Amino acid sequence: MVTISQKLLDEIHQHLEEAYPEEGVGFLFGEEGNEVNIKALHPVPNAWQPEGERVRRYDVAPQDIMAADDKAEQMGLVIVGAYHSHPDHPNEPSETDRERAHPFFVYFITSVEKGKAVSTRAWRLLEDRSEFIEEEIKIV
Repeated sequence: MVTISQKLLDEIHQHLEEAYPEEGVGFLFGEEGNEVNIKALHPVPNAWQPEGERVRRYDVAPQDIMAADDKAEQMGLVIVGAYHSHPDHPNEPSETDRERAHPFFVYFITSVEKGKAVSTRAWRLLEDRSEFIEEEIKIV
């Protein structure tokens, strides 16, 4: 199970709606431990090249990863996962998502249809990288 406040979930939705029609992306910060409790967010620009493919792909620049890690550390938190959008597409992990994901991270995928965030689901990649399993999201 993953816990997040309604305020943070709303912030994710706002960011991803603003990124539309491209995929938006950001990091999820939390505390180390077995339970994932999202405490803060860190939006980053979509760095996928070429730009014209950002409607179906996202990437994060190395300097943005380092900045996110530094910010999490300053807050006494760690990166526990990432969030991104699937514009006009279901919020299920794609093959590209599976290839690029890290086991033990949680991934929030939000379906953004016609500019409006309609549904967010949480996923975790199995350690053998064979598939994602869905995690329950609990709003606190």
